[in-house]
Amino acid sequence: MPVHVRSIQTAVPSTVLRQVDARRIFVTQPGLTRLGERLVGAAFDASGIETRHTVIDDFSAHGDGERTFFDGATGALLSPSTRERNDVYIRSAGAMFVEAGRAALDACPDLGPADVTHVVTASCTGFYAPGPDFELVRELGLATTVQRTHIGFMGCYAAFPALRAAAAFCRADPDAVVLVVSCEVCTIHVRSSNDPDQIVASSVFGDGAAAAIVTARELPADAPSLVIDRLASELTPVGEKDMAWTIGDAGFDMVLSAAVPKIIDNYIEGALVPLLSPEPELAADPAGGIRSWAIHPGGRSILDKVEAKLGLSDRQLEASRRVLRDFGNMSSATVLFILKDLLEEQGSGSDRVCAMAFGPGLTVETGLFTRVRP
Repeated sequence: MPVHVRSIQTAVPSTVLRQVDARRIFVTQPGLTRLGERLVGAAFDASGIETRHTVIDDFSAHGDGERTFFDGATGALLSPSTRERNDVYIRSAGAMFVEAGRAALDACPDLGPADVTHVVTASCTGFYAPGPDFELVRELGLATTVQRTHIGFMGCYAAFPALRAAAAFCRADPDAVVLVVSCEVCTIHVRSSNDPDQIVASSVFGDGAAAAIVTARELPADAPSLVIDRLASELTPVGEKDMAWTIGDAGFDMVLSAAVPKIIDNYIEGALVPLLSPEPELAADPAGGIRSWAIHPGGRSILDKVEAKLGLSDRQLEASRRVLRDFGNMSSATVLFILKDLLEEQGSGSDRVCAMAFGPGLTVETGLFTRVRP
């Protein structure tokens, strides 16, 4: 019984942060050492990012009212408390969850709110209850009996556990329709720092939401889809302290060490074994047998390492690099942005897609899909 990703839709805040402008802001902050200035310049210049979106209106030329994060008059980054940052998450994340969820459902004309049986949400950048799963039910007019699951604080790979839960629901009930929504508001946690990990975080993270409809119901004849063939998870033997996410007094503290690309380079082939071993031909030649790759762009260096290690072509990672360029790293929502691009790509027939994301642990989550295009 095939389980299909029927549609994927996205939502982003209206404020666009150009990378050249962000670099200028961060490199001119008081308190930066000369080494810190060099690190900021190097991180922003090497990011592969041109634009990101942020919920912080302070960075908008049209922003008004009290400034909490950035004083445009002085150019100074401010230091709101974790509570103040989470208040912004509460105000902004719920709206993006609902916007993306409504768009994903609207993209399936044969389905309506009454068809949704399960809601799965994922986020790691803020907390509140009743949470976004509750808001989706209320705002989209879903049945009050919808079963809700929230996947919290798992980091950049959380879309995969969300899809795994959705696929399990559909296999248990062939009539199930699952709304999966991931939303991250990463920019509320950025701040000026001389710490290399914080500098890297400031240079790559953006805000966004993505939603998918997952079901095993029969598809309309003209509907494209991604069939979920397999999902797998692997922990690398090292890296537990190289990628981490904790709560501090002035926001969430991100650890993203320079060792991460090297760890991925060393262990990426082994991490694919659980996913591809059921198909020996694919396992023997992943680059030749899998047409498109949705690799979570934790940073440009990670994409470079994966491309070189697996022998992928520029075309195979085109969608991943495009999402990094236009949106940055939106944590768990990012891989769904890439899969959306691949799902909507023009063409006919079927081919394979491999998706991959990395997160605290160091955890490597992978997914194998069959793209079906009428």
